[in-house]
Amino acid sequence: MNAVQDARPQYLAALGQLEKLFAAVTPADLDRPTPCDDYTLRQLLNHVVGGIHRFAFMGEGGLAADILPGIGDPSDDGWPAALARAAARATAAWADDAKLGRPTSAPWGEVPGGMVVGGYVMEAVTHSWDIATALDNGFALDEELAHTALAIAQLVLPPESRVEGVPFAAVQPVAEDADVHARLAAWTGRKA
Repeated sequence: MNAVQDARPQYLAALGQLEKLFAAVTPADLDRPTPCDDYTLRQLLNHVVGGIHRFAFMGEGGLAADILPGIGDPSDDGWPAALARAAARATAAWADDAKLGRPTSAPWGEVPGGMVVGGYVMEAVTHSWDIATALDNGFALDEELAHTALAIAQLVLPPESRVEGVPFAAVQPVAEDADVHARLAAWTGRKA
């Protein structure tokens, strides 16, 4: 498989970025609002960790529909450890190269495993922006990861796909000179 088809290195980098963000979260931050209108920061962290477990479950051969993207909340200071457990599980579940070509039941249908990995790169990087925005602490997000996630989003989430039932709002307007993080946020329906 070539680098375009195998997004696992980018996924691992996205997990590393999430680890740094989770380490910056304090218990006092957990009730902050996020760019995801339905989520406080605590709820978003839960969704992110649960989503990583769902991704791991698919890599282990499970059907996405059989697992919810959420966990039982850890203690207020237990989020980094919860993320580390999920990341270790996902890394192990997707270690076999053969899984990239295997039909995999994702939340959006049955697709090759490599497409699932790409979708979860987009998810991890987009939610990194959400978390960094909620924290508002000047965290420097990885531009290369954001470019990768934006390319994936533009491929798999064309504007006309934003119909009821799709968990992404309409593409939002963004300034022509907006950075890649703002463009990714806008493409995934967030107001940057």
